[in-house]
Amino acid sequence: MKSQSHLMTITFLLFLLIFSTLYAKDTCAEVGQGAAINYIHGEGELDGVKLAYQVYLDTLQNISPDLEVALETSVNFWRYGEQHKHDTDFVLAVSPILRYPLSSGHWVDTYLEGGIGVAFLDDTYFAGKDVGLHFQFEDRIGLAFRFGKTRKQTVSLTYLHYSNAGLSKHNPGIDLLNLAYSWRF
Repeated sequence: MKSQSHLMTITFLLFLLIFSTLYAKDTCAEVGQGAAINYIHGEGELDGVKLAYQVYLDTLQNISPDLEVALETSVNFWRYGEQHKHDTDFVLAVSPILRYPLSSGHWVDTYLEGGIGVAFLDDTYFAGKDVGLHFQFEDRIGLAFRFGKTRKQTVSLTYLHYSNAGLSKHNPGIDLLNLAYSWRF
């Protein structure tokens, strides 16, 4: 019964991820798409991989022509613990990524990156913590470095924080360091 409930929740969230991406593409001018692969490292022996699809939009051009926004949908696979005694978690997330240029150079452009999105954790007890709810907020802040002849490749280093913002009495949060490589197509 519990696995059927998890399956229904995951199916609903996948539908939400796909719908939000399609909605954004229909209501805003799309200025590109991209994909990203991320290595995640957290407290103790927490490691993971994040695979993401990004849609770049022009929704904030009226506020600032330099401000860039992308809607990212992602799936995360986390592992905590030793080789033969580890805990795993599966995470789905939707998050806007805002990037503001800090400097532009001949070989690389540097951006400040931030955003607050939502995430669904498959397991509420992970890495020795009771995170309270499956629903979490995904906060990020960091630096992004765009490079290449056409500036379609990006390497970013961001701090990620997952928290339920006090919606549950259990809210220890999960802190991660994220190294990402993304490319636009």
